[in-house]
Amino acid sequence: MFITKVRDGEPGLKAINRGFYTSAAVGAVLSAIASYLYLPSTFAGFHGSSLSTLDGDPRLVATVAVFVGIGLAGVILWLTGYFTDTAGKPTQRVARTSLTGAATVVLSGIGLGLESAVYTATVIAGAIVVLFWLAGGSIALALFLVALAGCGLLTTVGVIVAMDTFGPVSDNAQGIAEMSGEVDAEASKILTDLDAVGNTTKAITKGIAIATAVLAATALYGAYSDAVNEAILKAGASASDFSYEVINPLTLVGIIIGGATVFLFSGLAIDAVTRAAGAIVFEVRRQFREMPGIMKGTQRPEYGRVVDICTCDSLRELVTPGLLAAMAPVFVGFGLGVGALAGFLAGAIGTGVLMAVFLANSGGAWDNAKKIVEDGNYGGKNSPAHEAVVIGDTIGDPFKDTAGPAINPLLKVMNLVALLIAPAVVALSYGDGANPVLRWAIALAAAAIAAFAVIRASLRSHEGGLEFAADEAAIAEGHEDREAPVG
Repeated sequence: MFITKVRDGEPGLKAINRGFYTSAAVGAVLSAIASYLYLPSTFAGFHGSSLSTLDGDPRLVATVAVFVGIGLAGVILWLTGYFTDTAGKPTQRVARTSLTGAATVVLSGIGLGLESAVYTATVIAGAIVVLFWLAGGSIALALFLVALAGCGLLTTVGVIVAMDTFGPVSDNAQGIAEMSGEVDAEASKILTDLDAVGNTTKAITKGIAIATAVLAATALYGAYSDAVNEAILKAGASASDFSYEVINPLTLVGIIIGGATVFLFSGLAIDAVTRAAGAIVFEVRRQFREMPGIMKGTQRPEYGRVVDICTCDSLRELVTPGLLAAMAPVFVGFGLGVGALAGFLAGAIGTGVLMAVFLANSGGAWDNAKKIVEDGNYGGKNSPAHEAVVIGDTIGDPFKDTAGPAINPLLKVMNLVALLIAPAVVALSYGDGANPVLRWAIALAAAAIAAFAVIRASLRSHEGGLEFAADEAAIAEGHEDREAPVG
């Protein structure tokens, strides 16, 4: 039925959108019913909680918070679809720039991603503002409502996972069809349309995922504050001994480091893809040189070598960004204090949401711009315009499939690490257990571990450049028997 709709001219994304909105409506109704069934009619019913003194109906407040989360998902779906769908003007503009070369394709895609990130981040921030307004000034209630809004986003998790799965399935289906060579023009057009829809759905689900990460990070931010306050009381200190004011220089430093960590993490992820791709290129060239029967169809390529490179490199390259995510909050917390660590988390959240949406939407737009050209526009396949959009799509793959999605777990890991180390930071900073030497030793050890991992990754990139130069020199000199480096 879905393929029929695509064939008949109806954009496939509309059918998926209807499924999402239907799921959202059902989730909203069921959430409202659950709120009125399981929550008390007054806040006084929350015995022993700071919420028990508040006025109002918690059932209504909780229902509205869930509705805000569901509405946020719907707005992100529309925004992302507008910026990445083949029918949207932004992606069509990117495709049109292919007439003037790859550079303009890359520039227009980056501009699209930067612009779309602002709108998406503004919508997420607006939802949080509405929740704080709904809480009536109570920070505890506001954080509770933020968590409920996150649950509202997740009421549609079934259809979101289906949308995310649809992308790679449609992409691989088209790849299999192209390799088989047994698909006619009409079927190929249908598969291309489905693949374009899949690119948009992947971008949509990444946008919704980063929204859930921001809401979860906001709730964890409140948990971090509670953990710090409890540790302060346990140490016999007062809250005035620990500054959270943004005007405090250390807090500002923490904000800067938090934002910089997101940039460094994204750069490491993209560099990792570059190194792995380079190793695969070397291996493919080696096989073509040493196994001429591959192009004649008389010899089978060594697929296992390429799979081995992908597997080994992906596992090895996870170490550096993983250590960075774990060690950065440890360094800031023990080195600069809990106020700077709070600023670190704020900077990471603010920068992370912008970076994640930018990477996901730029990559999706480049991929769908290629689909527009392959549909016969601006010269079609094998034209200069097609070469330009292929370059854009190649750049976009590590954007939307590696660095962008990885920011989601980065934010959660750093928030959880900060939450876990907060009591220890307070304990080593004040009272009988204060130990500045140990505190700075931990901070410097964390910094050393992170720096070593980053420097080692940079050295691998340099080694890869030397290997590439050696490989090119071997080809130019005709050394057909040279064994190219594998990884």
